[in-house]
Amino acid sequence: MAEPAQSADSASIPVGYGWCAWHQNYARGVRLIRVFEQGSGSGGSLFACPGCRDVYDLVPLADQACTPTS
Repeated sequence: MAEPAQSADSASIPVGYGWCAWHQNYARGVRLIRVFEQGSGSGGSLFACPGCRDVYDLVPLADQACTPTS
């Protein structure tokens, strides 16, 4: 299968390639959705592809609104 042609604008946008935790396979365009932190030891993180973000209404961590507490 041939790769789609890229315009000059889209060529400069980085695209992640990795494991989508929702459909359990590798995909292009994954974004970080959730981070699990643990006190001692390693935590974890979940990434989702564009299709799963649309289907499951997932918002990437970088796009989530930050509401400061007063």
